[in-house]
Amino acid sequence: MRVPRKAIFLTAANLELWPKILPHYRYIRYLERSPDRNVVVMAATRSGIPISWTSEQIIDRDRLEIRFHHLKAFTKGMRVVWTFDETPEGVLVKIAHDLKFRVKVLAPLADKIIGDFFVSNIANKTLRCMKAYVEARATRVTA
Repeated sequence: MRVPRKAIFLTAANLELWPKILPHYRYIRYLERSPDRNVVVMAATRSGIPISWTSEQIIDRDRLEIRFHHLKAFTKGMRVVWTFDETPEGVLVKIAHDLKFRVKVLAPLADKIIGDFFVSNIANKTLRCMKAYVEARATRVTA
C-alpha cells in the first residue's frame, strides 16, 4: 500500500470503520471496549453466505501490530496477526492466520472449507478494500 504505515495501521485497528469501508462486513458489535483491547462480534459474508464470530482484538501500538484471537464459532482458537512492513514499494500489509481445528480427524476437511473457502477469501477482500480506501484518502486534495 502506498500510504504511510501509521495511517494504514490506524485504519485497520478501527473496527467501527470496517462495515463502512469493507462491503463484505455486515457489522461489528462491541462487547468490551478499550483503547488497546476490544472484544467484538464480527459478521461478514462470503459469496452471500452470512458468517459471524466473536474475537478479541489487541492493538499493539509499539509494534504496529493488530492481533485477533477468535473466541467463538467455527474458528474458535484461531489467532490472527496483522503486520505492516515498510518496503521500497510501500507498506506490505499481511494477515497471518493460525487455525488449528479442534477435531483432529476433521482438520484436513475443515482447513479446506473454513480456512481456504471462508478465511482466505474474506482476508483477501479485506486487504483489497482496505488498500483502495486508504490509497483513495491519501490522494485526496483538500483546500
